[in-house]
Amino acid sequence: MHMRIARRMTSLAQATRADIPALVELMGEFYSESHYRLDRHWAAASFDQLLGQSHRGGAWIARAGSEPSGYVVIALRHSMEFGGLAGIVDDLFVRPAHRRQGIGAALLGAAFAECRRLGAVSMEVEVGDDNAAAANLYRAFGLVPNDEGRRHLAGRP
Repeated sequence: MHMRIARRMTSLAQATRADIPALVELMGEFYSESHYRLDRHWAAASFDQLLGQSHRGGAWIARAGSEPSGYVVIALRHSMEFGGLAGIVDDLFVRPAHRRQGIGAALLGAAFAECRRLGAVSMEVEVGDDNAAAANLYRAFGLVPNDEGRRHLAGRP
């Protein structure tokens, strides 16, 4: 899928392995905003694995001209709670200079469209309490807080 986004001739396309250097660059900026250190070799290997196994999800990249301006990563899993395939917004990032131009919504829209095409029955995302702009974007796509006394825990097996 390749589409044009209004303003500044921004394009959006499903990422391929050729996009990995740009995706790693964007991911590094995303992590830096949250004061996380990114192992770029690990990130490149992770993108390579994801983009080589479309049944696990995918990534989309936005460009303003030839400059990468944002990306989204969707991971797929089976949800017992919803009884089918679930899409997880694993990463969504738009460079600060390109924010508030509809790029995040276009990236999220592409990811949602792919999940619908695959028959996903639910979508999930994590968003920080301090990120009102992202929370509002996710809410516009129908994603609402699921505060049922549960906490998301994560770690390595």
